[in-house]
Amino acid sequence: MIEKIHEIKLSELRQLRADTETDSLPYSICAVSHSLGGAAMLMYLVTRCLKGLPHRLSRATLLSPAGFHEDAAMIFKLFEYFIPAFAPVLAPLIPGLYIPTKFFRMLFHKLARDFQNYPAIGGLVQTLISYVVGGDSSNWVGVIGTPHYNMNDMPGVSYRVAVHLAQMKHAKKFLMYDFGSSSANMETYGMPYPLDIAANYGAIDIPVDVVAGQKDRLIPRSMVLKHYRMMKEAGVQVSYEEFDYAHLDFTFSHKEEILTYVMSRLLLGSSPTTKSRKSGYGSLKYQGSRDKRKSSKHLSRKSFGKQDSISTVNKLPEEPTSPISGCSSSEGSSTSGNA
Repeated sequence: MIEKIHEIKLSELRQLRADTETDSLPYSICAVSHSLGGAAMLMYLVTRCLKGLPHRLSRATLLSPAGFHEDAAMIFKLFEYFIPAFAPVLAPLIPGLYIPTKFFRMLFHKLARDFQNYPAIGGLVQTLISYVVGGDSSNWVGVIGTPHYNMNDMPGVSYRVAVHLAQMKHAKKFLMYDFGSSSANMETYGMPYPLDIAANYGAIDIPVDVVAGQKDRLIPRSMVLKHYRMMKEAGVQVSYEEFDYAHLDFTFSHKEEILTYVMSRLLLGSSPTTKSRKSGYGSLKYQGSRDKRKSSKHLSRKSFGKQDSISTVNKLPEEPTSPISGCSSSEGSSTSGNA
């Protein structure tokens, strides 16, 4: 998608400027991502930098990003073992976790409207859902009443995404998807085990803003801080902020303080270069799970190589105070471009 944005931008600007093919791009793209979108954006940044390919981004703002889940609610501990066990059986029958057939989606949509129209029922359902997800106080009833929940179309989660989340929770690391065999992993990653994204945060060459929610129970504050600590230790230009939000408040509350914060981050974006600032495969080392290797090698053009270790941060870095009023110290992903 980002490469497509780059292609369109250059085609629009080529007639206006003659230097659109130079190292400095005549526009900037800042990524704003939430939850799984934050994890996907980090995967994109790290893998593109490791391959020595331009990522076209000038800044990334991650709102409660996924990736680390060992402190998640009890329901997700059950999820950790249930999904890998039953996904192979259910996958041939249905492609993912969603509501099948128009009839059942219509029934769900009707119930969601009733939850909105009858406050007592809506309050009960809100309490039950919040209890199931560990006490997260997001407006769950309001979310399932949004227009994209209807009888013709409704969001779902593929089994591989669910299995990937279970794998990361079980490993207590931010890993790429494990295909289950050394040969499949070797074909995809050039090594018999999945790439460790967090161990390679040092490859990131743009500023990153990490934001946590103090009331978030799906991705607790401690897990967002883990991203921040590892980026800081790896030398990434990273900032950290907290807001008094639950998980979905970042995208559905539309509060002025978070809008102001995100816009202030976007204004800091500058045009990136067309080439990665890192030296790419030739000199960048891949770091990964320490329990699966004893030695490390430099990356090659065709392989991520072996893994290096990363030191553990024993002490939490000082968190910068927020300049935005209302914040204490701070499913999806979007990009914002400025020419």
